[in-house]
Amino acid sequence: MKVNEILKQEYIIPQMKAANKEDAINELINLFENDDRVLDLEEIRNSIHSREKIMSTGVGKGFAIPHGKTNATSETLGAFGIARTPIDYQSLDGEPVQLIFLLIGKDNMVSTHIKLLSRISRMMNEDGFREKLLQTQTSEQILNIFREEEKKLIDV
Repeated sequence: MKVNEILKQEYIIPQMKAANKEDAINELINLFENDDRVLDLEEIRNSIHSREKIMSTGVGKGFAIPHGKTNATSETLGAFGIARTPIDYQSLDGEPVQLIFLLIGKDNMVSTHIKLLSRISRMMNEDGFREKLLQTQTSEQILNIFREEEKKLIDV
């Protein structure tokens, strides 16, 4: 499964309103409020926040990937947002976060979940990719940058 298969324009926030970590995660989760694939939005919220309590998903370089696995969704979901004002995310490198990719997986699709986490991390590890994202203004521009970057990845 590829990032472009789960990330759609309507699940991208080019200018997040959230000023803190919890609100940022909730802002992205709320994008799925009326999504038919969501069986229980609060269960998804609990799954993501429970995972976050174990260890921060702020992985460094201004990027976070809050994620969780739950049977409260019928398929893997993804959302992305940019915090134009950096957020204190208790990141592993101690730096604030601006780029946030939310990944919600099904409990029984662990392999897919791990592959997507790895793919997203590889993309976000590229300095030029992160810089391009920060220069965007629209969800369409963001989605196009994700598509272009994913084309560069070699599947393993």
